[in-house]
Amino acid sequence: MGTTSSGGPVGARDRDREGRARNARPRDGLGRPLPYGAEGVARQPEGVVRRPEQTVAEAQELLDGGKPFHAHEVFEDAWKSGPASERALWRGLAQLAVGLTHAARGNLTGGVRLLRRGAGAVEEWASASGEPRPYGMDLTGVAAWARRLAGDVERDGVAVDAGARAPRLRGGS
Repeated sequence: MGTTSSGGPVGARDRDREGRARNARPRDGLGRPLPYGAEGVARQPEGVVRRPEQTVAEAQELLDGGKPFHAHEVFEDAWKSGPASERALWRGLAQLAVGLTHAARGNLTGGVRLLRRGAGAVEEWASASGEPRPYGMDLTGVAAWARRLAGDVERDGVAVDAGARAPRLRGGS
């Protein structure tokens, strides 16, 4: 039996230290897999428990750096580790980051769909919770940013620059 360039047997799945399936291929700044051995962007560690303020700050830094795929992983950690009452908020923010990822990768239909779905999710959470500015985030502004971007992508029909079109989570989107 042959081996893959990562050293594992052909047909074997990449595994993390705990034995879970995890693709070990390097990825670019938008999370697209690169060939084994290529220089990629460091992945976000999975399963990190952060304070909500840390989540917002880290995600904003990644978004500003044109890495919405990586920001989605930060939001996903908050969604999975945070209180049940906030899961819909973090899931909605993760959808927005994935929507921006798809819009930047050129999957325009998927990007538009996820941007609108995420906008609706964060607005719904804000309405149900009565908290329009959790952890200093401007959810009304973030939802408006997502809808504007979705409309621009739909109208223009071209991929966007993820860093240039990143939202301002705490206002000024």
